[in-house]
Amino acid sequence: MSLRLVGEHTPFVRFNRIILKVWINNIEFCEMDLMLKKGDKAPDFTTTTESEEKFKLSAHRGMKVMIFFYPKDDTPGCAAESCSIRDSWSFFSKARIPVYGISGGTSKSHQKFREKYDLPFPLLMDEEFRIAKIFGVYKKKKMYGKEYMGIERTTFLIDERGNIEGIFGGTDGIEKVKTKEHASQVIQYWGLKL
Repeated sequence: MSLRLVGEHTPFVRFNRIILKVWINNIEFCEMDLMLKKGDKAPDFTTTTESEEKFKLSAHRGMKVMIFFYPKDDTPGCAAESCSIRDSWSFFSKARIPVYGISGGTSKSHQKFREKYDLPFPLLMDEEFRIAKIFGVYKKKKMYGKEYMGIERTTFLIDERGNIEGIFGGTDGIEKVKTKEHASQVIQYWGLKL
Protein backbone atom coordinates (compact mmCIF):
# COMPACT_ATOMS: atom_id res chain seq x y z
CA MET A 1 0.00 0.00 0.00
CA SER A 2 1.33 3.45 -0.86
CA LEU A 3 0.18 6.94 0.02
CA ARG A 4 0.34 9.63 -2.63
CA LEU A 5 -0.26 13.38 -2.34
CA VAL A 6 -1.93 14.63 -5.48
CA GLY A 7 -1.92 18.30 -6.44
CA GLU A 8 0.42 21.26 -6.34
CA HIS A 9 2.03 22.48 -3.15
CA THR A 10 2.85 26.16 -2.90
CA PRO A 11 5.00 27.00 0.15
CA PHE A 12 3.18 30.31 0.69
CA VAL A 13 -0.29 28.80 0.85
CA ARG A 14 -1.48 27.02 3.99
CA PHE A 15 -4.28 24.59 3.30
CA ASN A 16 -6.89 25.10 6.01
CA ARG A 17 -8.65 21.81 5.42
CA ILE A 18 -6.92 18.49 5.08
CA ILE A 19 -8.92 15.33 4.67
CA LEU A 20 -7.16 12.02 4.95
CA LYS A 21 -9.04 8.90 3.95
CA VAL A 22 -7.70 5.38 4.05
CA TRP A 23 -9.52 2.51 2.38
CA ILE A 24 -8.93 -1.10 3.38
CA ASN A 25 -10.95 -3.65 1.41
CA ASN A 26 -13.17 -0.82 0.07
CA ILE A 27 -14.12 0.34 3.60
CA GLU A 28 -13.42 3.94 4.56
CA PHE A 29 -11.21 3.69 7.62
CA CYS A 30 -10.29 7.20 8.74
CA GLU A 31 -11.12 10.82 8.05
CA MET A 32 -9.41 13.81 9.63
CA ASP A 33 -10.53 17.42 9.31
CA LEU A 34 -8.42 20.28 10.67
CA MET A 35 -9.78 23.57 12.00
CA LEU A 36 -8.44 26.94 10.89
CA LYS A 37 -5.85 28.64 13.08
CA LYS A 38 -5.10 32.21 14.15
CA GLY A 39 -3.32 34.01 11.30
CA ASP A 40 -4.98 31.94 8.55
CA LYS A 41 -6.88 33.71 5.80
CA ALA A 42 -10.60 33.30 6.53
CA PRO A 43 -12.15 31.33 3.68
CA ASP A 44 -14.48 33.44 1.58
CA PHE A 45 -18.00 32.12 1.35
CA THR A 46 -21.39 33.14 0.05
CA THR A 47 -24.72 32.31 1.65
CA THR A 48 -27.92 34.07 2.68
CA THR A 49 -29.29 35.34 5.96
CA GLU A 50 -32.45 33.97 7.56
CA SER A 51 -34.36 36.72 5.72
CA GLU A 52 -32.82 35.67 2.37
CA GLU A 53 -30.42 38.63 2.05
CA LYS A 54 -27.21 37.73 0.21
CA PHE A 55 -24.01 37.51 2.27
CA LYS A 56 -20.39 37.30 1.09
CA LEU A 57 -17.59 37.42 3.65
CA SER A 58 -15.13 39.23 1.37
CA ALA A 59 -17.63 42.11 1.02
CA HIS A 60 -16.62 43.02 4.60
CA ARG A 61 -12.92 43.60 3.85
CA GLY A 62 -11.73 46.78 5.50
CA MET A 63 -13.61 46.09 8.74
CA LYS A 64 -13.44 43.63 11.60
CA VAL A 65 -16.09 40.88 11.52
CA MET A 66 -17.27 38.39 14.12
CA ILE A 67 -18.61 35.03 12.88
CA PHE A 68 -19.86 32.64 15.54
CA PHE A 69 -20.84 29.06 14.80
CA TYR A 70 -23.45 27.68 17.18
CA PRO A 71 -24.83 24.11 17.30
CA LYS A 72 -28.59 24.60 17.02
CA ASP A 73 -31.34 27.23 17.07
CA ASP A 74 -33.20 27.79 20.34
CA THR A 75 -31.19 25.47 22.60
CA PRO A 76 -30.21 26.73 26.08
CA GLY A 77 -26.48 27.21 25.35
CA CYS A 78 -27.06 28.81 21.96
CA ALA A 79 -29.72 31.14 23.38
CA ALA A 80 -27.38 32.16 26.24
CA GLU A 81 -24.52 32.88 23.83
CA SER A 82 -26.72 34.85 21.41
CA CYS A 83 -28.37 36.83 24.21
CA SER A 84 -24.95 37.67 25.67
CA ILE A 85 -24.07 39.31 22.35
CA ARG A 86 -27.50 40.97 22.12
CA ASP A 87 -27.14 42.44 25.62
CA SER A 88 -23.74 43.95 24.73
CA TRP A 89 -24.76 45.02 21.24
CA SER A 90 -23.85 48.69 21.86
CA PHE A 91 -20.13 47.76 22.01
CA PHE A 92 -20.22 46.07 18.59
CA SER A 93 -22.47 48.74 17.11
CA LYS A 94 -20.24 51.63 18.27
CA ALA A 95 -17.12 49.88 16.95
CA ARG A 96 -18.96 49.18 13.66
CA ILE A 97 -18.20 45.46 13.89
CA PRO A 98 -20.73 43.31 12.06
CA VAL A 99 -21.68 40.13 13.92
CA TYR A 100 -23.14 37.02 12.28
CA GLY A 101 -24.33 33.79 13.86
CA ILE A 102 -24.22 30.69 11.69
CA SER A 103 -25.67 27.23 12.12
CA GLY A 104 -27.53 24.46 10.35
CA GLY A 105 -31.29 24.66 10.44
CA THR A 106 -33.84 26.21 8.15
CA SER A 107 -34.58 29.86 7.45
CA LYS A 108 -37.81 29.33 9.39
CA SER A 109 -35.99 28.01 12.50
CA HIS A 110 -33.44 30.86 12.25
CA GLN A 111 -36.23 33.48 11.91
CA LYS A 112 -38.10 32.03 14.88
CA PHE A 113 -34.90 31.99 17.00
CA ARG A 114 -33.97 35.56 16.03
CA GLU A 115 -37.48 36.88 16.74
CA LYS A 116 -37.94 34.99 20.03
CA TYR A 117 -34.78 36.52 21.54
CA ASP A 118 -34.90 39.84 19.64
CA LEU A 119 -31.42 39.31 18.21
CA PRO A 120 -30.02 42.45 16.51
CA PHE A 121 -27.67 40.52 14.22
CA PRO A 122 -28.42 38.28 11.20
CA LEU A 123 -28.21 34.49 11.26
CA LEU A 124 -26.51 32.90 8.26
CA MET A 125 -27.76 29.79 6.51
CA ASP A 126 -25.65 26.61 6.44
CA GLU A 127 -28.26 23.84 6.12
CA GLU A 128 -25.80 21.31 4.70
CA PHE A 129 -22.93 22.41 7.02
CA ARG A 130 -20.83 23.32 3.98
CA ILE A 131 -19.41 26.46 5.63
CA ALA A 132 -18.90 24.72 8.99
CA LYS A 133 -16.87 22.06 7.17
CA ILE A 134 -14.72 24.69 5.42
CA PHE A 135 -13.97 26.33 8.78
CA GLY A 136 -13.30 22.90 10.35
CA VAL A 137 -16.00 23.15 13.04
CA TYR A 138 -18.28 20.32 11.84
CA LYS A 139 -17.06 17.50 14.07
CA LYS A 140 -17.90 14.20 15.64
CA LYS A 141 -19.55 14.92 19.02
CA LYS A 142 -20.78 12.77 21.84
CA MET A 143 -23.83 13.27 24.07
CA TYR A 144 -25.38 10.77 26.47
CA GLY A 145 -23.10 8.07 25.07
CA LYS A 146 -24.21 8.59 21.46
CA GLU A 147 -21.91 9.87 18.74
CA TYR A 148 -23.15 12.24 16.05
CA MET A 149 -21.86 14.92 13.70
CA GLY A 150 -22.53 18.55 14.58
CA ILE A 151 -21.15 22.06 14.92
CA GLU A 152 -18.53 22.67 17.59
CA ARG A 153 -19.30 26.04 19.22
CA THR A 154 -16.58 28.32 17.81
CA THR A 155 -16.17 32.05 17.18
CA PHE A 156 -13.82 33.52 14.57
CA LEU A 157 -12.68 37.14 14.91
CA ILE A 158 -11.64 38.34 11.47
CA ASP A 159 -9.48 41.41 10.91
CA GLU A 160 -9.75 44.11 8.26
CA ARG A 161 -7.56 42.13 5.81
CA GLY A 162 -9.68 39.00 6.09
CA ASN A 163 -7.28 37.13 8.37
CA ILE A 164 -8.34 35.25 11.49
CA GLU A 165 -7.26 37.46 14.37
CA GLY A 166 -8.65 35.31 17.18
CA ILE A 167 -10.63 32.15 17.86
CA PHE A 168 -12.78 31.19 20.83
CA GLY A 169 -13.71 27.53 21.20
CA GLY A 170 -12.53 24.62 19.11
CA THR A 171 -9.20 22.92 19.62
CA ASP A 172 -7.02 25.97 18.96
CA GLY A 173 -9.13 28.69 20.54
CA ILE A 174 -7.87 31.30 22.99
CA GLU A 175 -10.27 29.79 25.48
CA LYS A 176 -13.55 27.90 25.51
CA VAL A 177 -16.69 29.86 24.61
CA LYS A 178 -18.44 30.81 27.86
CA THR A 179 -22.00 31.04 26.57
CA LYS A 180 -23.37 33.50 29.16
CA GLU A 181 -20.22 35.66 29.02
CA HIS A 182 -19.22 35.31 25.39
CA ALA A 183 -19.73 38.95 24.44
CA SER A 184 -17.45 39.96 27.34
CA GLN A 185 -14.77 37.56 26.08
CA VAL A 186 -14.80 39.17 22.63
CA ILE A 187 -15.09 42.76 23.95
CA GLN A 188 -12.08 42.19 26.21
CA TYR A 189 -10.03 40.53 23.45
CA TRP A 190 -10.67 43.36 20.98
CA GLY A 191 -10.53 46.07 23.67
CA LEU A 192 -13.91 47.52 22.68
CA LYS A 193 -15.19 50.53 24.60
CA LEU A 194 -18.44 52.46 24.70
